[in-house]
Amino acid sequence: MSQAHEEEVLARIGKGLVYTESEAAFQAPQRRTEQIFEYNHTPPGETEKLRSLLVAIFGSVGERTVLLPPFHAGFGSKVHIGDDFFGNVNLTFVDDVDIRIGNGVMIAPSVTLTTTGHPVHPSRRVDYGRFSEPIVIEDKVWIGSNVVVLPGVRIGYGSVIGAGSVVSRHIPPMSVAVGTPCRVLRPITDDDLTTRTV
Repeated sequence: MSQAHEEEVLARIGKGLVYTESEAAFQAPQRRTEQIFEYNHTPPGETEKLRSLLVAIFGSVGERTVLLPPFHAGFGSKVHIGDDFFGNVNLTFVDDVDIRIGNGVMIAPSVTLTTTGHPVHPSRRVDYGRFSEPIVIEDKVWIGSNVVVLPGVRIGYGSVIGAGSVVSRHIPPMSVAVGTPCRVLRPITDDDLTTRTV
């Protein structure tokens, strides 16, 4: 594939337009499949090795990162994580384009962050036709168990996403949001400094 063709495909991907597996195959060297496998099979006491693998896997990774294995990623290299991140088991990154996670983010078990969806009509899904849009999770967000975050979503500073939610639209800062589809339930206020639950 020529460089001009690769640039044309990347431009389409950047606009959220449909592209195919064959068209995007030139990105395969960015996949960190072997390193992800190694991370998921490294004993928990080997902290230096685990840290070096995270640095090798992700596009960028902050300090004091905790990511409990197993985790899964399409690429890994398109994930960017800030400081003081906690990711629980079975976190899945479908990172065909960037996933950007801020500082102080907590993610519960079995969460999926997917930048990619597929066209509704089956003829447009030939050769795994798909579209991709970046996900942004701002600082201090807490995402509950079994949440799915869909392409193009931004979750604002300090927000909480309730367990089992499907997040298909932007969530404003300092909000409690729940449901399928995920909707803002209420703002987070100083009253929450003295309560345990939502």
